[in-house]
Amino acid sequence: MSIKCVVIDDEPLAIQVLEQHIQQVPELDLVATFDNPITAGEFLQKNAVDLLFLDIQMPVVTGIDFIKNTKIQPKVILTTAYREYALEGYELDILDYLLKPISFVRFYKAINKYKSLTTTTPLPSSGTEETVDHLFVNANKRMIRIQFSEVLYIDSIKDYVRIHTDNETIVTKDKISVFLEKLPSYFVRVHRSYIINTQKMMSFTSKDVTLSNGMEIPIGGAYKGSFGGVCK
Repeated sequence: MSIKCVVIDDEPLAIQVLEQHIQQVPELDLVATFDNPITAGEFLQKNAVDLLFLDIQMPVVTGIDFIKNTKIQPKVILTTAYREYALEGYELDILDYLLKPISFVRFYKAINKYKSLTTTTPLPSSGTEETVDHLFVNANKRMIRIQFSEVLYIDSIKDYVRIHTDNETIVTKDKISVFLEKLPSYFVRVHRSYIINTQKMMSFTSKDVTLSNGMEIPIGGAYKGSFGGVCK
């Protein structure tokens, strides 16, 4: 059975990239693309769609506002060039969050996530995709395994980052911006010195995020715009 898809993005190049990815997966059927959410909303009211690829930053109506104000039936995968928007996206129970430029491997992982919700048989492996749930970091001349699911947050001190879990803190030499690129998309930078695991997030305001251990992490001024639609 085919998966009917719609793409909403105001950038023609971004639509083209998703079209190419969709064409490589036989199960996917791209039924329409739109460069604005208003026209797309009218289409979705009249047509059944399974999966929606939705850009966040668009003029007039943002992707976040579109989700909040439209009775959307399909599962939603958000797409954006800005990682800091992930936090609000996860609050809206989206299926996945893809950072531009979107690689086919990351795209395919999101499709497998959709398939896992609708069938017990996932799509076959693309040959380039592996489920990675950890990484190794150099700490005190030893390579230490870091399980993503155990990480609460990460902070930086000059050229070092500290990885905080429920049980320990591991220090490794790295730039926080570089370290962020090694993490799954549900890790979000909310401050120039802090990265949080959104799966450990219990609540947030426009000023801070509270994690599952009660730790309050400040939200930097450059990131507050991402939460303006939720916290006034």
